[in-house]
Amino acid sequence: MHYFLKTTFLLAMPLAISAQNMLPVKWKFKTGNDSLWAKSDFDDSQWAEIETSQHWEKAGYENYDGYAWYRVKVNIPAKLKSEALKYGGLTLNLGKIDDANATYFNGQLLGKTGDFPPNFINRYDDIRQYKIPADKVLWGKENTIAVCVYDHGGNGGMYSGDPELKVMGAADNIKFTVAFDSKDQIFRKGNNADFSFAIKNSLDDKIGGKISVTVKSDFGDSIGTLFREFKLEKQGQAILDFEFDKLKPGFYNAAAQLISENGNKKLKFSFGVEPEKIHSPTDFQPDFDSFWEAAKKELATVKPDYKIQLIDSLSKGNKNVYVVEMRSLGNVRVKGWYSVPKKEGKFPAILHVQGYSSFLRLEGRASDEDFIAFGLNIRGHGFSKDDVNPGFPGYLQYGIEDKNKYVYRGAYMDCRRALDFLFSRPEVDTTKVAVEGGSQGGALSMATAALNPERIKLCLPHVPFLSDFPDYFKIAFWPGNEFKEYMAKNPVAKWDDVYRTLSYFDIKNLAPKVKCPTLMAIGLIDEVCPPHINFAAYNQLNVPKEYIVYPTSGHGLPAEYHTYKYKWIKKQWGMK
Repeated sequence: MHYFLKTTFLLAMPLAISAQNMLPVKWKFKTGNDSLWAKSDFDDSQWAEIETSQHWEKAGYENYDGYAWYRVKVNIPAKLKSEALKYGGLTLNLGKIDDANATYFNGQLLGKTGDFPPNFINRYDDIRQYKIPADKVLWGKENTIAVCVYDHGGNGGMYSGDPELKVMGAADNIKFTVAFDSKDQIFRKGNNADFSFAIKNSLDDKIGGKISVTVKSDFGDSIGTLFREFKLEKQGQAILDFEFDKLKPGFYNAAAQLISENGNKKLKFSFGVEPEKIHSPTDFQPDFDSFWEAAKKELATVKPDYKIQLIDSLSKGNKNVYVVEMRSLGNVRVKGWYSVPKKEGKFPAILHVQGYSSFLRLEGRASDEDFIAFGLNIRGHGFSKDDVNPGFPGYLQYGIEDKNKYVYRGAYMDCRRALDFLFSRPEVDTTKVAVEGGSQGGALSMATAALNPERIKLCLPHVPFLSDFPDYFKIAFWPGNEFKEYMAKNPVAKWDDVYRTLSYFDIKNLAPKVKCPTLMAIGLIDEVCPPHINFAAYNQLNVPKEYIVYPTSGHGLPAEYHTYKYKWIKKQWGMK
């Protein structure tokens, strides 16, 4: 059954009053790591305080990476015990944490999201929500929440709003989920989007109410609202179908709401319609090709002056790990990590390129003994800041006044110089060299493949950045806000000039130059590099290509992708 677009309506149903949050904004905080800090009787009175709604770099811990702990003590009133017993306990919502965490309640592990080294798994884009059983609570007394966080690089810590601790209510016993025919929530054929909601009532009472679904394009254009009523017996369930018709190729954001006398629930999700038909035309400048040829020729005049140093502490496994220093465009020093199997032979090589503002390390990339790994830190990043260091924010605007001085001209050439290094090494099988990275690294991957087509044989960008700037600034808050601030401080600057400079570095303009098979992965709810800009570049590729969509992921992809990409590389190269 299909339900066509109708006007938005107001429901005349009473709204359930949400339980009051019991947590303060400021928690105790300390960098470092000690298992004793999880215990409820640990004395943290000498610890500093930190606001939990922002990265710790913004709270005075600039450039700190590694472990840190948050602690807070909260008195949970005994009068809430009966409600907690009735509805299943309490919920602790910590929002997003950059990158991995373990959460303790009264000294006992409550839950873990991601994983710590040596088996590091990044989960910075996941919502942390944990259930606390009523019998674990010290009612009317002081309870201790402790959170151990590990940050691998860049920003770290809690950052997406104030944590909440609430008693579960009736609405928490109503399950409300959305389902699509395709797991990735992409409609590849046709311009209709149909999906269904499953409602499960775990209460011992009948429930009834309405579901509304409002859909907007990723540009914020309203598509419309659909709604349906439902009635469920106790412990009953139902499935309600919805369909939106005649949608243009693109991505859409939906806000669904279940409203009932027993409480309300909200659900947000996204979906795509024929993304390979998204048309975002290239905007080459007339001298685009000659601009990049000139950059290559200029780089060739710079003596690489490679310096390589074995790092004994990192070379205890099946690989030797080195720090490599070399000279790039403008005689700028850049560094990287070079990881080589200890066994004899020639090996395929993967150039790993980094995300914006991060310090690229080789953990999680250097363990596969079938590959050589080279993790590059481009100028202004990681330990490549000696000669160029604009800082963050500011990097994106550094040299924007002149295309020949813009920071990414040098950054793209840093990647080319990294290839020069790989091709100088006797242990590298130069017929099998791939490039991969996420976000800024996704852009660097595509740019490297485009500007070095004779060398790069596989390209694996995920959630790629630096794409389709005019549209990007319309649909994403950042980094458009940084450019607006830059323009405000430079009244003589003109947007047309900024866009003209950016067009030389836009990967949708570079994509047609890629000559190798390409695998792109995206997060469907990515607000930093929305899927529209990913496909603006992808659709300009004229090579064998495929894409993977993770429907519940934002800018950080699940570990399964990073496992899959190595399998994909091996399959492409006929490796076991």
